[in-house]
Amino acid sequence: MALKPPLMKLPIKTAATGFYRGFSIDVTITAKIIIGLLVIWAVAFPDQASSVLAGLNGFILTNFATWYVYVMAAFVIVCIVLAVWPTAGRLKLGLDTDEPEFGYFSWFSMMFGAGIGVGMLTWAVAEPIYHFGNNPDVMQGLATAKAEDNILNAYKWSYLHWGFSAWSSYAIAGLGLGYFAYRRGLPLTIRSSLSPLFGARLSGKIGHLVDIVAVVATILGVAQTLGFGVNQFVDGMARIGVGDWLMTSEGTPSSAGIIFAIVIIMGASTLSALSGVGKGIKWLSNINMVLSIFLLGFLIIFGSTFFGFRALFVGMWEYVIALPGMIFTIYGGENPVDQDLAGWQGSWTVFYWAWWVAFAPFVGLFLARISKGRTIREFVLGAVIAPSIMCFVWFAWAGGTAIDLELTGQAAGKIFEATDGGKIFAMTDILLGGGILSWLMAVIIVILLMTYLVTSADSAVLIVNTINAAGDEGPKARPHIIFWGVALGAVVAALLLIGGIGAIQTAMVIGALPFSLVMVLMAISLIKAIYLDGKREAAGISTTAPMTADAPAGSPAE
Repeated sequence: MALKPPLMKLPIKTAATGFYRGFSIDVTITAKIIIGLLVIWAVAFPDQASSVLAGLNGFILTNFATWYVYVMAAFVIVCIVLAVWPTAGRLKLGLDTDEPEFGYFSWFSMMFGAGIGVGMLTWAVAEPIYHFGNNPDVMQGLATAKAEDNILNAYKWSYLHWGFSAWSSYAIAGLGLGYFAYRRGLPLTIRSSLSPLFGARLSGKIGHLVDIVAVVATILGVAQTLGFGVNQFVDGMARIGVGDWLMTSEGTPSSAGIIFAIVIIMGASTLSALSGVGKGIKWLSNINMVLSIFLLGFLIIFGSTFFGFRALFVGMWEYVIALPGMIFTIYGGENPVDQDLAGWQGSWTVFYWAWWVAFAPFVGLFLARISKGRTIREFVLGAVIAPSIMCFVWFAWAGGTAIDLELTGQAAGKIFEATDGGKIFAMTDILLGGGILSWLMAVIIVILLMTYLVTSADSAVLIVNTINAAGDEGPKARPHIIFWGVALGAVVAALLLIGGIGAIQTAMVIGALPFSLVMVLMAISLIKAIYLDGKREAAGISTTAPMTADAPAGSPAE
């Protein structure tokens, strides 16, 4: 069959006048209704909502664990293939003459801050400490809980969840969006990434459904991140003396504390979103990167320096060697150990895979937006390898210092006993010996946490509006930015108040499942497009969109 030019026009109907001018009414209103009903249901019928969500969560974790494990493994493989595939590696996310809009420092700062930055302040300490006490190697009798022979295992499993798998899922989403938006001239929205599979039909109901699923997954995925961050933010504010009313007698954030924190964070993030990517988000990302480097430098110099070096380099080696087995292993069986392993995998690995999938439309579209002009190979190396290593560095010295303090008895169980969000405060307090220096460090961590939360939230609001506006990257109407800022805050508040962080986790896992199928199709679509574009170039057929808006469109067939 003769090769045809790729699809280079994908019209999406948007409102010409009125409140929704420039927005796809089908996508925007449907997504608002779904999110609105979730908030109303959670507030009006908290017990029923909690019960139903928990039941659906259990069903998904039981019946789709294998799906999530193999899907995430496939994303890692696809990224490796794209990086080494000569045809793919040299292609730009844009025209051959396009140059990157942002320098490397700002590019990496925005990429890291919006992607996983918030989680570092919670899980870089909490997760290695947890896996130091229990992980699949301990369950199988291959290592001893809370002993020296389990240190590298703690890092191997922590690196699994925050390393190449997580960032490969983001890279797949970002590559799919950037490739078709900036090379083909299609709208910068999720449906465009499926054009090699569905063609012009994506202008209609199929495309609307894809974008709706992406918006809902984005809101729930970012809500998950904000939920962890809000709890830690409240804990931090209480520690620096804002007020005892922020916490309950059980040491958890109070309802008033949660609402207070969300108003601050979402108010700041909405103002930042109104200023756009090139201003508010860029500067916030640079600020939190500088503060992150300061905090990390403090831990490297004054924390467990040599312990961290070993955790980083030897831990990375253990992780890379064990990666093929870890990403393909499905635990299950009838005996108690197999049951414990399956439970651990569902609570940790499968949960994380669902979280990263739910986060992928947001991070992927954002990565595409800031990566125009970069080659696919440069994008993969920048979006998978570099942020993964940064995560490993954080886990090595933040978590390593915590493990070392507990292992040597200096912490006396204080880090183990602290809440997940409070572990970093407990650790720095031990290192600095209390007093004014500990207070100042807590203030720095709270400020850093807030900048990360605001960066994630305002980026999410802009991304949701871009999807709703059929890929329009230009300024969005202020009421719509404000609406999604309020909606995101309401989702976090409602779910935290009815069931704590567990309720947000449950809603996120449910929302991620439909989008995981979309992501698989995105990977297939991307490989198909690159393969055919290589053949088209050899045949002298153009594979990039004309620079003029009124240039003729290609054939709707891929």
